[in-house]
Amino acid sequence: MERSVTNPPPHRYAGRGFDRAAPRRKDPTWLASRRADPRTRVVLMHELKAVIADAATPRLHLPSLAELNMELPEDAPLLGELDGDAVFTVSLAATHPLAARASDVREIGPNLEAGEAGLAAYARALAYWHDTHGFCSRCGGPTWVDEGGHARRCDPCQRTVFPRTDPAVIVLVHHEDHCLLGRAHHFPGNVYSTLAGFVEPGESLEDTIRREIFEEAGVVVTDMHYRSSQPWPFPASLMLGFYATAEARTLAVDADELADAQWFHKDELFNPMTRPVSLPRPDSIARWLIESWLYGH
Repeated sequence: MERSVTNPPPHRYAGRGFDRAAPRRKDPTWLASRRADPRTRVVLMHELKAVIADAATPRLHLPSLAELNMELPEDAPLLGELDGDAVFTVSLAATHPLAARASDVREIGPNLEAGEAGLAAYARALAYWHDTHGFCSRCGGPTWVDEGGHARRCDPCQRTVFPRTDPAVIVLVHHEDHCLLGRAHHFPGNVYSTLAGFVEPGESLEDTIRREIFEEAGVVVTDMHYRSSQPWPFPASLMLGFYATAEARTLAVDADELADAQWFHKDELFNPMTRPVSLPRPDSIARWLIESWLYGH
């Protein structure tokens, strides 16, 4: 029995049907005109949460400036263009009436239309970066928004910084008809997932995979194959998905890293109704890695 996989590429939170309009970021005349254009649309945020259309509908609120009856501030970041209209994002004060309709992107993301989920995640990532980079890490001076919200500049030391994304590998380790899944200490319920870890300075992706899998589970891996990637801006990661073959089904679990790790046969996991564990979130690349291996996609 063949089954379809959850969250196939392009994975949720990736941009779909959306132009980031990178050349426009350095065009102050164009930016100023679009900040005053009534057709310009806005992704509204409050405390890293996205404003939705209403409490009962999992749709991103994407009003035009005409609907909002406002001009955007000069530091409002440009997200890009959608159907020919500019799209910016702006953070609302707690007293703004629309702030009450803000929802955590991680909670609503799986239920949003795919393009809206990508926009909401993109806006959240920029909002987080601006919130945490108000001062220069070199001299401590204040920074100001530049390049349409995609850079911050420090005048005292003439330094420009750009939004940071942390690369992380996420790996479906398999051996014959078994796969290795682990349970982190913070996972809810009985969820088991693929193993993952951040790339360290001076490491290749392959080095990271070998190190992380051995550190967490005591497993030596070979034959690493890149599969796909997913932006995961919670707060600022890029998940790089791989398959890797284990030399043997031995385990030496690091209790500081994982609450548990086990080898599971395909037969144990194939039927969702009889699985001994729960699989990861449906909006995650981890879920897709497991199911695409499990169902032979």
